[in-house]
Amino acid sequence: MKSYLVFLLILIGTAEIFAQGYSGKGDQKFQVGANLQDNGTGITASYDYGLGENISIGATSTYSLGIGSGLDSGARERFDAKARFSAHLGPVMGISDRFDLYPGLDLGLKNFGFHTGARYFFSEGFGVFTELGFPIARYDTGDLSPAEELHNQFTVNLGASFNFL
Repeated sequence: MKSYLVFLLILIGTAEIFAQGYSGKGDQKFQVGANLQDNGTGITASYDYGLGENISIGATSTYSLGIGSGLDSGARERFDAKARFSAHLGPVMGISDRFDLYPGLDLGLKNFGFHTGARYFFSEGFGVFTELGFPIARYDTGDLSPAEELHNQFTVNLGASFNFL
């Protein structure tokens, strides 16, 4: 554990000066990582495109690979896709050009929801991210089965972020 922390500190300390968390209009980010939620873990991928100084739109998709025992779920319950809108607060907060904090809204196949995330770039093209998401309004308002709860509950995403210049 200590060697991991030392390695991380070295990476942060040697990061290139031009690393950019969010650069405004035309900024493009691709992220891939793990999705964690009750009764399921899977993979997630997202793309964001900067419309303005602090605004982006994008899309995200998630597929649950590992699900809880006893869950009867097909591809329909395991898959989710969303369009998203984010407000990038990193540049406004003036913390670091490498860091970006972005709350936003998403409209998906299963619900209308909220997400908030953070990115940190070690170099011009590579960084890490984490996102938290939860539904504001579910399309199905009845009692949901555990399989229907997949992607319709609090989720955590974490992984790698890539900058397209």
